Amino acid sequence: MKLFAPWLVPLLFAQAVFAEAPAESSGQVTPPGSDLTPDIRDDDTKLKLQKGDTVVVPIPISNPTLDTGLVLGGAYFYPQSEEQKKVQPASVTAVGAMYTSNESYAYGIGQQNYWDEDRWRFNGVFGHADLDLVLGADDASGVRRETSWLVRGDFLQASLSRRVAGDWYVGVLGRYVNVVQGLEIDSETGGLHTAPEITSAGLGIELEFDQRDMPLNTYEGHSFEVSALFNDPGLGSDRAYQSYAMAFRSYHELSRPIVLAWELKACGRGGEVPLWDACLIGLRGFPVTDYLGRSSASAQFEARWRTDGKWGFVGFAGGGYVNHSYSAYKERDIIPSYGIGVRYMVLAAKRINLRIDFARSTDSDAIHLSVGEAF
Repeated sequence: MKLFAPWLVPLLFAQAVFAEAPAESSGQVTPPGSDLTPDIRDDDTKLKLQKGDTVVVPIPISNPTLDTGLVLGGAYFYPQSEEQKKVQPASVTAVGAMYTSNESYAYGIGQQNYWDEDRWRFNGVFGHADLDLVLGADDASGVRRETSWLVRGDFLQASLSRRVAGDWYVGVLGRYVNVVQGLEIDSETGGLHTAPEITSAGLGIELEFDQRDMPLNTYEGHSFEVSALFNDPGLGSDRAYQSYAMAFRSYHELSRPIVLAWELKACGRGGEVPLWDACLIGLRGFPVTDYLGRSSASAQFEARWRTDGKWGFVGFAGGGYVNHSYSAYKERDIIPSYGIGVRYMVLAAKRINLRIDFARSTDSDAIHLSVGEAF
């Protein structure tokens, strides 16, 4: 699921290109839950094809994990009364498909619903992915070895949450994943299981706090997320294991054109963990499959400068750590990530940028092309 999520969830919601947010100068307050709402029906942009409440958006992508490709996302927004628009986002059904130059592809359908003035939220997604990945690792002499890793599977995930106070939400989530993989390494490496077929089923809880002014491109605010998922044979899982994740993000507008943003993330796994559900390091400059382990932590900082026009520039740096990895030679004190990037604002009312980053790490570099900020 950790491997599928970065590609299927963004594809279903077009990497948040549809995200709801007011114009910067309007003074309008962002509705609760707008970080989850894909809605650009009223915006004049060449990004979309629209007919009534149905919107379709194509998005180019490029990264060292999947190479270069295209995401095509579409969404149908359920009509609302004027009173409903003031207190909660529109419910939406979204579909998406992705294909990349390394012959990876994915498709799926997602659903988001809001009730009772956004006190209740439902999120569900069902999808299929066929990914042609590469596991990179150094041998004992420090020479890089690469192994082809074919991952194919279906997954279903759903969550239901309720606002308990202010911007705090508490929810329950369930997940079912069936994965078939092809990998020519030991069946258990670093405590991560690589059986040809593994089914995972679990239930868990999540807690979220969000006070960002605009989630796609935040100038001021903070967000916090923590979740725990318990996979168990009693629920239909082949193996018993636990998944834990935490993320904190903070944004500060130091002056009108300059924003400083930073992020802290941590991940932990316990029990009989499949390799495809291992912890990742979500930094730039290397394929995410280079660093998979039973636990990981990372931090990154980004300075963003906006020009008076549509262009912007960023500088970023960070570091991460992985423990009990599939390759012990990848367990370093710090895995660095640093670089520069260029932004072009394709939809000013929503602060949506086309993003191109050049990033370096210890022994690799990469170009990342996408829509929306890195975090």
